[in-house]
Amino acid sequence: MDQNELFLRLGVALAIGLLIGLERGWQTREEPEHQRAAGLRTFALTGLLGGISGAITPATSPVVLAAALAAYTGAMGLFSYLEASRENNFSVTGVVAGILTFLLGAYAVLGDTTVAVAAAVAMAILLALRDPLHSWVKTLTWPELRSALMLLAMTFLLLPVLPKRPVDPWGVLNPAEIWLLAILIAAISFAGYIAVRALGDRKGVAVAAVAGGLASSTAVTLSFARLAREHPESTRLLAGGILLAGATMLARILVLVGLIKPTLLLALLWPVLAAGAVVLAGSGFLLWSGERGSAQEQLLKISNPFDLGTVLKLAGLIAVIMVVAKTLADHVGTAALYLLAAVSGIADVDALTLSMARFAGGEVSLPDAGVAILIAAGVNTVSKAVMAAVVGGRNLGVLVGGISAAALAALALTALILAQTSAG
Repeated sequence: MDQNELFLRLGVALAIGLLIGLERGWQTREEPEHQRAAGLRTFALTGLLGGISGAITPATSPVVLAAALAAYTGAMGLFSYLEASRENNFSVTGVVAGILTFLLGAYAVLGDTTVAVAAAVAMAILLALRDPLHSWVKTLTWPELRSALMLLAMTFLLLPVLPKRPVDPWGVLNPAEIWLLAILIAAISFAGYIAVRALGDRKGVAVAAVAGGLASSTAVTLSFARLAREHPESTRLLAGGILLAGATMLARILVLVGLIKPTLLLALLWPVLAAGAVVLAGSGFLLWSGERGSAQEQLLKISNPFDLGTVLKLAGLIAVIMVVAKTLADHVGTAALYLLAAVSGIADVDALTLSMARFAGGEVSLPDAGVAILIAAGVNTVSKAVMAAVVGGRNLGVLVGGISAAALAALALTALILAQTSAG
């Protein structure tokens, strides 16, 4: 490399050391001078040392870099041991951070500077979040840990070994694709649980509605409807929460389609946004004007991040809908496909959404897939309004049903205008 590039890369190595040194120096800012093994200057020099060692390696031998790393590790370990013996503090984080700073300094010269900087930023964030991470680990429960490990195993152990081609006579069921869709739903459910845990399950109907809606807006509807029957003075507030969970469901549809089949978004975006705007406006009005009663103290609680049995059932449901949708599209026509969407939407929209996104542009045309998803979303919205009325009572049903009807009218009108525009 030329001189200018070498100076640039050494500057990056020094900047990496300064970044880590700034965080380490801030953590030990209360300690007196010369009473700590490494601070801002030491880590800055460590990054530069790694960069220089990397720079001279091509002209000498890789042994030079290995020897420099071994010498630095020995010195850093010795001084950290002396410090730990004096303070009775046996944390090895500083030593590991020093070694990694050295290696990233060397990599900034020998490899990709962008990767080196990204790794340094990630390390600085992890070091800075020491106290929050320790506090979080202390409050971690076994169901949470089990669910996180299960999600990781599903993603990184099972998914890579599943066949990545259709294994059925119809050429529809791709195990890897189906499992990936199930993982996607499980991850969204886990995210909803984490949101509740991080923000608290008693901080308001809005927080519980959004977080619960990430996992299941139907579950939110049933839970809030029960509370509305027990606490009729909070009916308006809980109706706002149900509608907010419904808006979250609509947003979830767009996210899932955007991740799997971005081209399908053109058929969904404006109708879903129109319906979502009506639902959000109604929800905001009810939440703002609702009486905040005792129901706030009994908000939706998610006891388990996600259940493996539920995930397996979802994967099976996705497979069944894929086969039925393919059969209907090939032998019956779009009318039967729309009927399938309506039946599926009574309880859930995710399986139908994922199936249509999988088939859109192939076995099912993009417009037909978009209409099927909109039908499922509309039926699901109607079914939740019925649930609200049956479980929560007439007043809750009128509030949820009225605003839901307006949202469905906006969805249908927008879709009709788009269809006429495309036809023209």
